[in-house]
Amino acid sequence: MPALHIHFGDNLDLLRTLPEGSIDLIYVDPPFNTGKVQTRTQIAIEPDEHGDRRGFAGRTYRTLPLGTRAYADWFDDYLAFLEPRLAEAHRVLRPNGSLFLHLDCREVHYAKVLLDQIFGRASFLNEIIWAYDYGARSKSRWPAKHDTLLWYARNPRDYVFNLDASDRIPYMAPGLVGPEKAARGKTPTDVWWHTIVSPTGKEKTGYPTQKPRGILDRIVKVHSNSGAQLLDFFAGSGTFGESAWKHGRDCILVDSNPQALEVMQKRFAGLPAIWHNWPVEKNR
Repeated sequence: MPALHIHFGDNLDLLRTLPEGSIDLIYVDPPFNTGKVQTRTQIAIEPDEHGDRRGFAGRTYRTLPLGTRAYADWFDDYLAFLEPRLAEAHRVLRPNGSLFLHLDCREVHYAKVLLDQIFGRASFLNEIIWAYDYGARSKSRWPAKHDTLLWYARNPRDYVFNLDASDRIPYMAPGLVGPEKAARGKTPTDVWWHTIVSPTGKEKTGYPTQKPRGILDRIVKVHSNSGAQLLDFFAGSGTFGESAWKHGRDCILVDSNPQALEVMQKRFAGLPAIWHNWPVEKNR
């Protein structure tokens, strides 16, 4: 049975303790350095004829705020913060291992130059665009509705890529490919259309930067094998760890935000999770 190891503390300290060449796949979604305080308010809704929300068949509901989670998202020198962590990520990857770095448009081009220096330009394999369509729309510029994932392999001639394990997506013009192909769907390209975590869906944990399982499931299934050792050292709500466990992979998760650890404690209740350096003993 796969196991989860959740570490509370500085990820650079933890990375330096991991053996060289011990990790098959790393996914990290670091703070995007937006210069803002990221917040997410968790809500519940209940039927109310005078409510502030309208739903199916014209029914109205009242919003009940349950609480707000927040963290500061700014660094004076973002690349100086990332560089030693990405260098350690390169060190701990197996010879056929891969790194996925998830950022937005503010920092991704700087981070790519940094990763080219650490891994070598030949190790860059894909820039994946995760496109979504939700939230406010700017009237002064094109609304930003995508994130970027950079894929680097430690060895660009030897890496895991199980394309047959990928989910399939619908053809945009199914009438042009025939019923058999249309029913089977096609494998994704480097543009991944996928909704964000629904604000009222079962997947939501309330953590400000939670990413959808569908995106991380694709990475786990295609870029690692059953029984592999995975790592996320900006674990947040723990979505990568949950995906790893569901697909038979071990995973190490690291975060220094107490709110992240609280979310993961609830999320992984009943799973074989081992907690390290938590301020209060959580091993059961």
